[in-house]
Amino acid sequence: MSVLVPAILTTSREDLEQKLLQLVGVVSDVQIDIIDGRFTTPATWPYTALGVNSKADALSQIFPAGDMLPYVDQLQYEMDLMVSNPEEVTGLWIEAGAVRMTIHVESTNYLPKAITDLQIKYGHAKDFAPGLLSLGLAINISTELSLIEPFLADADYVQFMGITSIGKQGQPFDKEVLRKIAQFKKKHPKMTIQVDGGVSLETAPALLSAGVDRLVVGSALWRAKNLQEELEKFTQLIQEYGVYA
Repeated sequence: MSVLVPAILTTSREDLEQKLLQLVGVVSDVQIDIIDGRFTTPATWPYTALGVNSKADALSQIFPAGDMLPYVDQLQYEMDLMVSNPEEVTGLWIEAGAVRMTIHVESTNYLPKAITDLQIKYGHAKDFAPGLLSLGLAINISTELSLIEPFLADADYVQFMGITSIGKQGQPFDKEVLRKIAQFKKKHPKMTIQVDGGVSLETAPALLSAGVDRLVVGSALWRAKNLQEELEKFTQLIQEYGVYA
């Protein structure tokens, strides 16, 4: 069964907690978009509090030793790291309770190091205890699939971006992603696929028909008149498409 994953863009911890409170007890997974203002813009929390040039040691101020993400006992967190050199901060988010780390392949020249660090420091291994830690690779519409091919053996899922300019909710869906998914799925039929950007009740049927496993939904939820009703509509739509082989 495909899964609905609400995505949160936030400029403050207070706003993050308010949005999370609306999701606790309703969904099991949530994605937090982390944008540093360098890899893409505009910056989100915690970079809005620390500045776009903050390094990993500065980010550790947000979560002192032992501090965790809100409601970490009730939600599974995926961090979508739209940041330059994500290998510098993956550890901070894992230690704060995140269980899924999405790294954009265009954001670093050290992807092998990032993968190795996750394996050595946090025991990540593909398909091993996915409830503890999963690694995803995100790829832009304009990026050739060949860029991620060397790293798929270590990845648990691939995130296709459904919009042209990442990091900004509310952009129109780019149908080119459907062609890209079909091309990828033909070669890697068993790889878990999720799509982030432009996902709505109008675009979801085509994505589900293409065999997408996880729908990451942002503005379609947060701009709805009634968040709970919109979540239910997505849930019903997903149930209509059933289980994929």
